[in-house]
Amino acid sequence: MALDYRKCAEEIYSHLGGKDNIASAAHCATRLRLAIVDIDKVDTKALENVEGVQGVFSSNGQLQCIIGTGTVNHVYDEFLAVTGLSAATKDDVKAAAAANQPLPQRMVKTLGDVFVPILPAIVASGLMMGLVEALAKAMPGFGATDWFAFLDMVSNTAFAYLPVIVAVSAARVFGGNIFLGAVVGLLMIHSNLTNGWNAANGYKVWYLFGHARIGDYVLGQINQLGYQGHVIPVIIAVWFMSKIEKKLHDVVPAVVDLFVTPLTTVLVTAFLTFIVIGPIFSTLETYVLQAAQVLITVGAGIGSAVMGAVYPITVVAGLHHMYNVIEAGLLASKDFGNLNIWMPIASAANFAQFGACLAVAVKTKNPKMRTVAIPSALSASLGITEPAIFGVNLRLMKPFIAGMIGGAIGAWFGAISKLGASAYGVTGIPGYLTITNPAVYTIELAIAGGIAFALTMVIWHEDPDDIPAAEPEGLEAPKEVAFTTDKGEVLVPVNGKVVPASEIPDPMFSAETMGPSIGVEPVEGKVYAPFNGTVSMIFPTKHAIGIQSDDGVELLIHVGVDTVNMEGKGFGANVEQGDKISTGDLLLTFDRAEIKQAGYSDTVVVVITNKDALTDIKKAA
Repeated sequence: MALDYRKCAEEIYSHLGGKDNIASAAHCATRLRLAIVDIDKVDTKALENVEGVQGVFSSNGQLQCIIGTGTVNHVYDEFLAVTGLSAATKDDVKAAAAANQPLPQRMVKTLGDVFVPILPAIVASGLMMGLVEALAKAMPGFGATDWFAFLDMVSNTAFAYLPVIVAVSAARVFGGNIFLGAVVGLLMIHSNLTNGWNAANGYKVWYLFGHARIGDYVLGQINQLGYQGHVIPVIIAVWFMSKIEKKLHDVVPAVVDLFVTPLTTVLVTAFLTFIVIGPIFSTLETYVLQAAQVLITVGAGIGSAVMGAVYPITVVAGLHHMYNVIEAGLLASKDFGNLNIWMPIASAANFAQFGACLAVAVKTKNPKMRTVAIPSALSASLGITEPAIFGVNLRLMKPFIAGMIGGAIGAWFGAISKLGASAYGVTGIPGYLTITNPAVYTIELAIAGGIAFALTMVIWHEDPDDIPAAEPEGLEAPKEVAFTTDKGEVLVPVNGKVVPASEIPDPMFSAETMGPSIGVEPVEGKVYAPFNGTVSMIFPTKHAIGIQSDDGVELLIHVGVDTVNMEGKGFGANVEQGDKISTGDLLLTFDRAEIKQAGYSDTVVVVITNKDALTDIKKAA
């Protein structure tokens, strides 16, 4: 008897603890995927007994109800109708599930989600900026040419307008309008404001409400100061913007929403940013800089060592550009011999991150990681560490810590050697152009970079799952039998090692909830037809395919575990729904390295989905 999709959906909904307990809902090839607010309110045992539900489990913050190929989409449609929820993507459910994670994990994930997409811009600009600055220092005449002016503009654009790039990415992460996010980013570096890097030269103040005071606080005071080089205040501002925008969309009548919501969102965010968010962050930043200035003057090089270790953390926080104020003050002070003694500290810290990143490039067996690490290391050697820190070291953590240790020891050596520079703004290799003692500076860089490199080689070990296996060449479609049934044989559809269902890294597939199953640990990214038949279903992301033999065996071939979250990246299909297939035909292709890089298992699951129509089923494993 055919499943009553509506009844199934209603019964599932009745056991979930109410609509308010469902954050989001989506589906994949076989499962209804739900992000639940409070899992304790869900009656899991009752869900397992719902007709049509073949199993229930929780994974990565998602409640997953396995329903089956060709059925789950109908149940999902009815579920949306019953609950009144809007259709969501797998990313929506994944984001909603992540919202239930502990706060520190959410914060780290949020920073990663904001920064990872903008890494290409940072890498390109960082490399070019270091090279252009080095050329200008090495050849003073070049600095006066039109070529320098043009290349300097091209190279520093991403950093000069970093708040805008960060704002757009943050708006995407927080679910706000990315164009409103761009407006907020542009607002924070508007040309009417004093450039943030020139704050030491003074700036004007706007008094929106005259000079009305509450104690020492002047109501409506706005410092005409930009936020060039800052990250955290931009992210906070866009977070508030996104919250305000969403709230307004809920309460503003649709007829005026188009212009009332954007106008109000930008205006309110502007007030919050310049009256609350900016000043608070600036105050905290001032304390950090004052502490740094005290630390680098502490005797025996201990303070410098501390700052050499802490410096990359301030890069992560977006505070490092403001150190130019300290450096300018040092150059102007006779107490320090008109020398910039901060530059050797920053240089040691930066070069240590170079050493750690270079070690990753040397040690990794993952070609994609090496592709990122090599140019990032080169950028760090030229003093631009954001690509190395955000793209490699911080992501892997141990190289970041190794870099902190190398930076601390290198900075300590620079301090006791009384290194200094005659300018500021350049570190690493370009620092040779301003350093007082190039020979000692060479030793400092060798210490910082060498220690970080050696430590990373020793303490960082690549996750074996991140190392893609080499694809064998010249393989033909496998001839091994996966299943024997009364309606014919089913060959193994993928070249690789056949494993029993119990070894499939997914509780639903390992329990054979959908039917008799085997797993295949593939040695190549190809799926072949295991019999003559017809393609009954291809999931849009091409990670799963349903086929039926001419004799009546229905089969689901599912590439990887949770690979639906990859949204089709790395997958391809050589057939379409309804196509006739012959044994050995190429059905799907998949990039094993891409799957591993995304953090998923590439085990191919093969399931007979119409076991009740068959008898005497025998499995290969």
